[in-house]
Amino acid sequence: MDREAVFRARGLTKVYRMGEIEVVALRGVDLDLYAGEFVVLLGPSGSGKSTLLNILGGLDSATSGEVTYAGHDLARATERELTGFRRDHVGFVFQFYNLIPSLTARENVAAVTEIARAPMKPEEALEVVGMGERLDHFPAQLSGGEQQRVAIARAIAKNPAVLLCDEPTGALDSATGIVVLEALESANRRLGTLTVVITHNVVIAEMADRVIRMADGRIAGSEQNPTRRSPRELAW
Repeated sequence: MDREAVFRARGLTKVYRMGEIEVVALRGVDLDLYAGEFVVLLGPSGSGKSTLLNILGGLDSATSGEVTYAGHDLARATERELTGFRRDHVGFVFQFYNLIPSLTARENVAAVTEIARAPMKPEEALEVVGMGERLDHFPAQLSGGEQQRVAIARAIAKNPAVLLCDEPTGALDSATGIVVLEALESANRRLGTLTVVITHNVVIAEMADRVIRMADGRIAGSEQNPTRRSPRELAW
């Protein structure tokens, strides 16, 4: 199937220098990611998953190699161009929720929609992740899973083409994690957002369109799932 890649990476390397020591995080990664896909990046700690995600999201730059977003060269983009790219095209979800404690769920989401180009209403984004009833609750009044769902609502509210998630269930128990995965699946399905989820949890891979395995800074394998399982069918 010939279709245009949203992200295209070729020969990506990343070397961190700490004094005399060199740490090689990526060793020649080639990767294509497509619109609307739900992709799981699977691998142990230290395999290069987060480094790759940060380069795709414009939070970090490669030491060498090429990476493009919709044909635009990210490797040679200026800091200002990368800031615009992150603001207009990418939603980020991390393991820790980073909500502003003094703002309600609605206000936390609105903090992003006020600077976005074509945002959803905060209430609409919270509805997508099943938090439409908790608009006026503060983070301290919400469970960990509910806070993470608000963080996802904040990420999708700017209508990004891409949602990049680094261990989004890492701080949660299985039952709560499954509710959070349902929120990600809902955003992917309803908004058509390319969704990339980093995890070391093999079970989560079963809900992906495609699973990309990383080891030692390289892509060790990539396979399509014949069918996507719903989060409700998962348990770990």
